[in-house]
Amino acid sequence: MTKPDQAGAETLGAAWLATRNALRSAGFDTADLDARILVANLAGVEPHQLVTAGDIPLTQTVRDRLDSALQDRLNGRPVHRILGAREFYGLNLALSPATLEPRPDTETLIEAVLPLVRETIEARGMCSIADLGIGTGAIGLALVAECPDARCLGIDVSAEAVATSLENAKALGLAGRYSAMTGDWLAGIETRFDLIVSNPPYIPTADLALLSREVTDHDPMLALDGGPDGLDAYRVIAAQSGERLEDKGHLALEIGIGQSQSVTALFAARGFQRVGIFSDLGGVDRVLLFNRPSRPIAAQQVF
Repeated sequence: MTKPDQAGAETLGAAWLATRNALRSAGFDTADLDARILVANLAGVEPHQLVTAGDIPLTQTVRDRLDSALQDRLNGRPVHRILGAREFYGLNLALSPATLEPRPDTETLIEAVLPLVRETIEARGMCSIADLGIGTGAIGLALVAECPDARCLGIDVSAEAVATSLENAKALGLAGRYSAMTGDWLAGIETRFDLIVSNPPYIPTADLALLSREVTDHDPMLALDGGPDGLDAYRVIAAQSGERLEDKGHLALEIGIGQSQSVTALFAARGFQRVGIFSDLGGVDRVLLFNRPSRPIAAQQVF
């Protein structure tokens, strides 16, 4: 492949068109969007300025960055991996090799639970949240950013993911209300929470081969592989969560396509009651909301 360059581009607008055309020629379905995101971010401008202020001179520094980024994209590296960050629910989150890229579908979970977080804060003065399998910290950080009286503990088996989430919390000014630790889901945790949230790995192992190389080559397998039927993580969470929720607490889970009934059955077997199901923008069932199971009442002798 010929190394792309911006040698003939003198302005940002011209660089944008050159980048777009190179990606179109290479057959990228998302060429227009990719070019807009890359050029705007690397030049430090808003995307609309590529049209309204496209005559801004192209500096050599930006030219070199664009050359490198375009080469990376043509080699199959995802746009946000090139940039090292991705926006989620209005937050700019740094990525690392140990973290899944947060996707817009996961924002469905935020929308599903925000009313509960606010109701809990109104009733109790605060809301305690556990986020399981945190990656960048996207879910927990979005919730505490939206609700100043919320606190979140993030838990992930990957120490690198934990470090990335804590760096994101610090960069966003949320470190005082967000903490994170390495752990195996809720194993060894004695605290009870008002809300438990998770976007666990849910892709059946055999289906991983069907994913695009942009996913399998850059997102961590640990965050994708849900075991033979895609439900391994849900079984563990269902087994551990009942005693970790406060009275009137809730649990919210992102799920994969077609998993609504099977995940609901797993949690129902543990005494949970599904109280909500939420679809993403594509109309796919994406989030399940459960009530905590009733704790057993100690047997009393009747006279």
